[in-house]
Amino acid sequence: MAGIFRDLAPVHEKTKVPLIVIEPDGHARGGIVVLHESREFTDPLLELMRSLADDGWTVVAPDLFHRANGVVPDKVFGADLFEDFDACFDWLTGRGVFRDCVGVLGFDSAGTAAALVATDRRIGAAVSVAAPGIDTALTPQAVALIAAAPNLQAPWLGLFGADDPRTPPDHIDRLRDAAARAVVATLVVSYPGLHHRPDHPGFEPADLDDAFTLDARTRIFDWFDSHLR
Repeated sequence: MAGIFRDLAPVHEKTKVPLIVIEPDGHARGGIVVLHESREFTDPLLELMRSLADDGWTVVAPDLFHRANGVVPDKVFGADLFEDFDACFDWLTGRGVFRDCVGVLGFDSAGTAAALVATDRRIGAAVSVAAPGIDTALTPQAVALIAAAPNLQAPWLGLFGADDPRTPPDHIDRLRDAAARAVVATLVVSYPGLHHRPDHPGFEPADLDDAFTLDARTRIFDWFDSHLR
């Protein structure tokens, strides 16, 4: 059974990002940084993180909203995002994880963040689930995914739902074409309906009986298995 605990990773001399860490039993194969936009961990998200740890990964989830600057954002991009990711990266490599065995996984706007991390950092692999901001940047600090995708530096998997109004099918098609111009492996998958969210608050274990939901979850695990070596 994977163990879970809290820790702090230094960002600057006086700033540390709070972490939720789930470690596998025995030796870790590598590390996965899980980006999320929620202030609280839903049971489905924790279950997914535990499953990744059971698969041999050390899973690190930073609190991206830890900065007490008087403004509580609903999205974190730009320098703050990269600094928090780097803190998690250093935390993992400081515990023996090889640099090319660090991956990033993100959901919703944090899925957009995961893709942007993969355009700016040479990591092992990246997965984005339900990432909006395909055609237009979500914030002034972000970049539209269509513009960013050709610059991907890490193998990237994008999972989308055909009925998600934030990610129209024509935008997904254009993103697929843009990602194909990257020098790394990329795969963009679109599922019917909204069967692409293994972290969704409404997710139940019985949902794994749904073929599309099971496929999306399996692709996440297989992507890290294939590229974090």
